Amino acid sequence: MSHYPNAAALGVVLRKSSYSNQESNCVEVAGLAGEVLVVDSKNPNGPALRHQPEAFTAFVRAVGTGTLVPVEA
Repeated sequence: MSHYPNAAALGVVLRKSSYSNQESNCVEVAGLAGEVLVVDSKNPNGPALRHQPEAFTAFVRAVGTGTLVPVEA
């Protein structure tokens, strides 16, 4: 997984989940040139993690259905 060091410098419009509120610790997402960018909402000038759309869609689906399998450290 790679990242852009400064999400704000990309000039993309970030979207926050409708399930979030202003006090939530959450992430925001944006699409950019065939990628899904994920940014920590508390640090919008921080890094943006880059994901392939198919992988991000599978992740969101697994979280939503409760089928996400945690990785043991």
